[in-house]
Amino acid sequence: MFDPQVYAARRAALIRKLAERGARGGLVVFPGNHEAPMNYPDNTYRFRQDSSFLYFFGLAEPDLAATLDLDSGAATLYCGELSQDDLVWTGPRPNRAERARLCAADAHADTDRLASDLAAATTAGRPILYLPPYRADTRAELASLLGLPLEAVNGKASMDLIRAAIALREIKDSGEVAQIELAVDRSIAMHKAVIRAARPGVTEADLMALAYREALAGGGMPSFPPIATTRGDVLHNHGYGHTLESGGLFLLDAGAETGSGYAGDLTSTFPVDARYNERQRAVYEIVLAAGRAASSLIRPGVPYRDAHLAAAGVIARGLADLGILKGNPDDAVARGAHALFFPHGVGHQMGLDVHDCEALGELNVGYAEGETKSAQFGLKSLRMAKPVKPGMVLTVEPGVYFIGGLIAAWKTEGRFADCIDYEEAERWVGFGGVRNEEDWLVTESGARKLGGDFDKSIEAMESLRA
Repeated sequence: MFDPQVYAARRAALIRKLAERGARGGLVVFPGNHEAPMNYPDNTYRFRQDSSFLYFFGLAEPDLAATLDLDSGAATLYCGELSQDDLVWTGPRPNRAERARLCAADAHADTDRLASDLAAATTAGRPILYLPPYRADTRAELASLLGLPLEAVNGKASMDLIRAAIALREIKDSGEVAQIELAVDRSIAMHKAVIRAARPGVTEADLMALAYREALAGGGMPSFPPIATTRGDVLHNHGYGHTLESGGLFLLDAGAETGSGYAGDLTSTFPVDARYNERQRAVYEIVLAAGRAASSLIRPGVPYRDAHLAAAGVIARGLADLGILKGNPDDAVARGAHALFFPHGVGHQMGLDVHDCEALGELNVGYAEGETKSAQFGLKSLRMAKPVKPGMVLTVEPGVYFIGGLIAAWKTEGRFADCIDYEEAERWVGFGGVRNEEDWLVTESGARKLGGDFDKSIEAMESLRA
């Protein structure tokens, strides 16, 4: 946790942001997360606190809740006290008053009092504001607390609160940047361990275990279920049953999370053999160049859509040089033909969530207020499009993939036949895919790549393989 006054200052800033949007009274309720059973009540999934609760209160324990009074500015923490039976299993834990001090809450109360406090506010005609729940148990809890039909809970979440929370969370202070940089450094350790250990005959599961070990050794966990695959053309491949074979590629998309909840997120693609072959080298260089083009445009005021389109342009020109695209590469990008090989966005925001704040709505966090997403294939998957600001942390992750089923479907439909040489594209089916991902902090004048030394050049990657 940060110093208690950090959380008090964040809550005060939230009240100001809400007032700027015209929400000057009422009560904000923050339900924390609960334990989630895997197969029986005492055998639970790893607990992870709600990120907005972490941001405004910092306590990473289950069964907590809090309110923020927009009239008085007072924060109240709701939690139970540990019983003697609890102590047998948990050991000594902070009591309610100590927890309140840790997050600078003005008052504390037993969890059972939350319902009556919210009911009293409702009876007094005070609005109750909350963020949209993404978990079924939280949705049910809010329905019970507020007397709402279950299906109405998300629709009644406060858009003013959503916008205010995003505006605060997406700008990282120096303490947050330090935590994210720790996460990125540990993510680099995950990648280097896997790159050094990979060889023909090793399984995806073997390498996955190494990645997990590095994350755990750093005092946290992976920030998301890693993608560790010989099938880079399957963008979210979470199976680990394949064995590495000579001539193939291995793609690792993995990041670490610090003990305080901040994320790193990197992707590396490297040959199973000691060196990239000619085809692998050609595609890998295209992807590196696309990343350089995108990151060169990260500076305050520039829409992140521009960075995406810059990467797309480099990829289209590279594929044209390989004979896979034909005609004008810029025209292919404008029409979306290149998205057969680059079907996702170039990046997203990162912080307490690896896709920061997306529980509050991808459109809300990644697009300017009132802006809508493109319906074009590929571009519609761009998570972050709005102008960037100093203090934002962004990923840059272009990729090139040869997805056999998609190529076959587009060929059958005759889609963009004037832009795509399908015979040549089919010769690349089985190649897999290449993605490279880095994490960047937007500064006052441009951007800075986060993390220590991790050279992704072909020479450096082959040196690590050696």
